[in-house]
Amino acid sequence: IIMVVKKGKATDEAPKSFGSLVADLWSGYLSSTNKTMKIIDSYLFYILITGVIQFVYCVLVGTFPFNAFLSGFISCVASFVLASSLRVQVNPDNQKEFSSISPEKAFAEFVFCHIILHLVVMNFLG
Repeated sequence: IIMVVKKGKATDEAPKSFGSLVADLWSGYLSSTNKTMKIIDSYLFYILITGVIQFVYCVLVGTFPFNAFLSGFISCVASFVLASSLRVQVNPDNQKEFSSISPEKAFAEFVFCHIILHLVVMNFLG
């Protein structure tokens, strides 16, 4: 018998399955996350998938042009870090911590850092 504790009281209710937990998490995300955060999250997911594909390709095929692999993978990691920083700064829940940074300023810093990042990556390619 599995006892589930709800608000300090133990009940004999069965725990939810993994699928229902994921469904609840997804529906909560869709209902409580604003459009800007969803766009940034989809960009983060795209960068993550791109980095995974590059890594798998490197493992399966090899790293002959090693500079190309390194620059591409480092670009993915750095882009993920920059986008995560942007997400934290424009999140309405964090407005108290970032009151001096407007969303427009955060986006301008994101774009500027991306330009510098890609200049470095192109320089590393040779």
